[in-house]
Amino acid sequence: PETSPTEPADQQPAGLEAVMVPVVFGLIFVVGVFGNCLVMLVIGKVRCGNRSRDGGGRNGSSPTNVFILNLCAADLLFLIFCVPLHATIYSLPEWLFGAFLCKFAHFFSTVFMLVSIFTLASMSVDRYIAVVRSGTSSSLRSRRNALAALCVIWTLSLVCSVPVAQHQVLVTHPRAPNSTFCWEEWSGASKHSYKVSVLLLGFLLPLLLISCCYIRVLFHLHKKMKNMSKKSERSKTKTAQTVLLLVAAFTICWMPHHIIAMWVEFGKFPLNDSSFVFRIVSHCLSYGNSCVNPILYAFLSENFRRACHQVFTC
Repeated sequence: PETSPTEPADQQPAGLEAVMVPVVFGLIFVVGVFGNCLVMLVIGKVRCGNRSRDGGGRNGSSPTNVFILNLCAADLLFLIFCVPLHATIYSLPEWLFGAFLCKFAHFFSTVFMLVSIFTLASMSVDRYIAVVRSGTSSSLRSRRNALAALCVIWTLSLVCSVPVAQHQVLVTHPRAPNSTFCWEEWSGASKHSYKVSVLLLGFLLPLLLISCCYIRVLFHLHKKMKNMSKKSERSKTKTAQTVLLLVAAFTICWMPHHIIAMWVEFGKFPLNDSSFVFRIVSHCLSYGNSCVNPILYAFLSENFRRACHQVFTC
């Protein structure tokens, strides 16, 4: 949650916090931008190299690569729109960027957040089809179907984010009449409904889908490799660890954000040092998800590491 109009200037972070928060956010920003750009660069170069060798073919445009590129693009845009914006909110006493940015910076932040989350869910379905439904995977896991899924993801994310642009406005506060704040103004119970919908669509349902798909993948590999060699056993253990990391990272990174959103909406969120730290941690974790995604979905892959080595040793 951003700084609200019920938090006038005397309750905003001052002194050390106003300096440390932008520094921490800046480090997350640099790491996330570097990681996502590196993944996009490697996949793009490998794809171009494959095309030149194949005479313009589409080798390298696998569904997995299409999803990873979309995930990196969404995470990169999420970091660019979110991190500088929230750094200024925590370091400046009021909103200085006008009504247009108040509406559309928050709108696009929500869009890119949802695109990233929906892409993670789609990648879990893609893995499930590739491993468990391998007989039909060649027909289902095509570049065309992956691009169609991305069209659905972006359309759904844009539609779900429209209420943010509608209700994000500039307001003043009685205790700071000469200052303006960028905050949400809703009427009736519509805000409750929207926040619960975002919780369901943007966290609980994707978490359920990701967990179910990867659990099915693990069970399938367990049955398939029961009587195989020790090398296969090590491979199965590594896969299980990766799956656990994927689910844990998604849960840990996004749960605090949604806990605070529900607490603010249905309870009375306290304004004290502890709640301030909790808010900072929730922001860092949600931004951190965009930093760890390249590691979990690209750098842990042996094929990607090989491609990375190939690109940077040429």
